[in-house]
Amino acid sequence: MADAILDSRVEPSAVRDVTDLILQDILAGALMPGTWLKQVDLERRYNCTRPDVRRALDRLAQKRLVEHVPNRGYHVYEPDGRRAREVSEIRVILETAVAGRIVQNASADDVRALRKLAEHFDEATLNGTMLELYEANLAFHRQLLMLSGNFELVDLVTEIRQRTSSAPVSQWRTRARVEQSGREHHMMIDAIENRDGALFAELTRRHILQN
Repeated sequence: MADAILDSRVEPSAVRDVTDLILQDILAGALMPGTWLKQVDLERRYNCTRPDVRRALDRLAQKRLVEHVPNRGYHVYEPDGRRAREVSEIRVILETAVAGRIVQNASADDVRALRKLAEHFDEATLNGTMLELYEANLAFHRQLLMLSGNFELVDLVTEIRQRTSSAPVSQWRTRARVEQSGREHHMMIDAIENRDGALFAELTRRHILQN
């Protein structure tokens, strides 16, 4: 596996953020789920320093893209299909339960703020990195849940999402799915703006389950 990691190297002039470089290789399948990531190999692959690699791996571990095993190192996260399905089901229960409250609490300023976050996601779809797209998505959904007025719920859903990989590698299998998610964000905002709690709840359910 080490030889596979060393096959593709980047020149100094091509070095970008190491976090995004590792992420791109994970998404492309160059670094498969379960692959152990030796820091010395990553230094050579991306032509960077050991601290650069360590910071990138720590950041990706926070996003559940890689997993840190004490005294052993890091490996690419291996998604658990059963856990992912159950987490989605829990999210549907929690987030649709406060759909009416979100619609009721949302002011015109809140709708504008949500629209701006949705547009930021759209812009990241066109011009951003996958990591920026992922973070733009989290920002939108966190702001949405904040409108429920239940901050413990916001933290709880955030914690639940972290029990399984919520990163792009598991969220968006195709570009079409990314674009569909962007359209769904705007449809959800439209439902809030029109004070249609039932429609917003249904759109939320579909968005989480991706159906």
